[in-house]
Amino acid sequence: MLRQDSIPALLLAAISAVTLASVYASQYIGGLQPCELCLYQRWPWWTALALCVIALPTVLSSNFRALLVGLAGASVLVGAGIAIFHVGVEQHWWPGLASCSAAGETPASFEQLQRMMTQPTASCDQPAWSLFGISMAGYNAMLSIVVGVWAVVTAGATLLGKGGRRSG
Repeated sequence: MLRQDSIPALLLAAISAVTLASVYASQYIGGLQPCELCLYQRWPWWTALALCVIALPTVLSSNFRALLVGLAGASVLVGAGIAIFHVGVEQHWWPGLASCSAAGETPASFEQLQRMMTQPTASCDQPAWSLFGISMAGYNAMLSIVVGVWAVVTAGATLLGKGGRRSG
């Protein structure tokens, strides 16, 4: 049976899973090659998903569950920062990472060639897809801000408002 205080964890886990499924579908079904920053933006969602799954067992206290949801929200907000940085790179407001260039150097050895083949080939400053002038990084930034703030505020309200009562 689902406890009332499990709903934020379940909701954030679902949002994280749908977000990750969307980006993997765009890559493996839609054929969009991710860049280095695109790959970095996935990690906060994976972290949030893992923390929320850990928060679901009914034996946990409301405070511990809220703490995990708050940490998951903070992780999503870190992802928002990465996404905002990526949007800035796409808009040429600032330079990207050195590893973000699709125009790489000529490999000097077989080992370097192997390393280059396992790294993303898409350039971080060229959006692979956009809708209404907003790239996937832009949509991720907006979603991450809304979801991250919601999770942190929800967790904070639980921690401050309930005082850690355990229902059960």
